[in-house]
Amino acid sequence: MGNVSYLPILVLLLGAVGFAVAPLALAWLWAKKFSPAKPGRSKNAVYECGLESSDDAWVQFKPGYYLYAILFLVFDVEVVFLLPFATALTGFGLGECLAVFVFLFLLIAGLAWAWHKKVLTWT
Repeated sequence: MGNVSYLPILVLLLGAVGFAVAPLALAWLWAKKFSPAKPGRSKNAVYECGLESSDDAWVQFKPGYYLYAILFLVFDVEVVFLLPFATALTGFGLGECLAVFVFLFLLIAGLAWAWHKKVLTWT
């Protein structure tokens, strides 16, 4: 192996740690120096959008909403993957067309699964 210098790696490691820690340390120092420390009932109260909270903030959502959102993301990203294929349709060979058809088949199978599990019903 011979003469291997780890000094550049150490300098980069210290720079990375400093880059991560420096803003946190500066924010902490700024808060200690300039932020008024006047805790009280009104300062510690929950306040959002100009209104005081009236109910419990912990609301339980149905898992169907999350599944609906995930399905939206999957089919939204599908458009991003299909756009290059649609714009260069004439330049593709059989292999590329087969790959896109497999991709579309998997997406249609996912849609059929979601339909079968009644994920797409909004009730």
